[in-house]
Amino acid sequence: MKPQDIPTPFYIVYEDKLRENLELISRVKSEAGVKIIMAFKANALWKTFPIIREYVADSTASSLNEMYLGNEMLGGEVHSYCPAYTPETINEFIAGSSHLTFNSISQWKRFREYVDKWNSDCGNHHVSPGLRVNPQCSVIETDIYNPALPGSRFGVTADMIGDSLPEGIEGLHFHSLCESDSHALAKVLEAFEQQFGKYLNRVKWVNMGGGHLMTRKDYDVNHLITLLKEFKSRHPHLEVIMEPGSAFTWQTGDLITSVVDVVENQGVKTAIIDASFACHMPDCLEMPYQPAIAESCEQGDDTIAYRLGGNSCLSGDYVGDWYFKKPLVTGDRLTLKDMNHYTTVKTTMFNGIQHPAIVLCNHNGRCSYLRRFDYNDYKTRMS
Repeated sequence: MKPQDIPTPFYIVYEDKLRENLELISRVKSEAGVKIIMAFKANALWKTFPIIREYVADSTASSLNEMYLGNEMLGGEVHSYCPAYTPETINEFIAGSSHLTFNSISQWKRFREYVDKWNSDCGNHHVSPGLRVNPQCSVIETDIYNPALPGSRFGVTADMIGDSLPEGIEGLHFHSLCESDSHALAKVLEAFEQQFGKYLNRVKWVNMGGGHLMTRKDYDVNHLITLLKEFKSRHPHLEVIMEPGSAFTWQTGDLITSVVDVVENQGVKTAIIDASFACHMPDCLEMPYQPAIAESCEQGDDTIAYRLGGNSCLSGDYVGDWYFKKPLVTGDRLTLKDMNHYTTVKTTMFNGIQHPAIVLCNHNGRCSYLRRFDYNDYKTRMS
């Protein structure tokens, strides 16, 4: 079937665009000599994993469910990090992970004996423990996504570590970026080496976290490769790991929706759509940001301004303005661009609003459903 034959609302993922991103990620991995793993917090559409697995089989998990998904559906290494493990979860994390990063020294001290016991009893499955560190280098403008804010709950600072790393730690992990470029990484990396360089001869690996938006068209990929190679030349014994989220599925999918009504109040025109920003595009309200719409145009003397309103009862479920050459009417289809990364993983069923279907479009332009949702999906989420 073709996209125009599919009832709205639906997310659509384009295989050719996904492969284009994966090719670039593979190039960075090969030329820089680093390990790049996929972060499920940005994309967990496991029915697309057979495509991804052709390029990358390793993943990063921040929960047991993500860890289970990585082991079952990708099959490679799973690098786990959780802000706090518990006695009820730690043994499962150990059994299902290749690398296990601890957020605090107290967490490592509390659970080190669990890791040591596993590594002594299970010789063919060594779990490599690491410590998350905070270089205190802030390069993110939106506070909700900034782990380097004063008082951050993420990672330990160099003064908290002191003269030497806790015994048994094999790696360091920092995560200070969010959809950032290679020059932001250069700033963070400089701060990381200044503050934590004295510990690097004691560890086997460094995880540079996520936020490396290397598939964005204006990203300086050559600068990133050079930066990583220079770091590795200074520390040739280290394995370098990166876990970008958005980069894997950046601009690989859209949300197709329809106008179901147009209302006007005090001169403001709002086109109500059969989807919801609050339920289906929450980053638009959290970040906040205004996605591109394929059918819209630049503002001009002959354009008409519209907000888009979600079909929920939340007053703030709207974004705008966009501009159109002609009036919007009921039945018009709108293509909200770049609605794959950090979108499907964050959706809710607030108000019981129909969840958009998920569709995969192959390289020939033929589409197939990955998932369709109905009343039972809503019902079974409730008790």
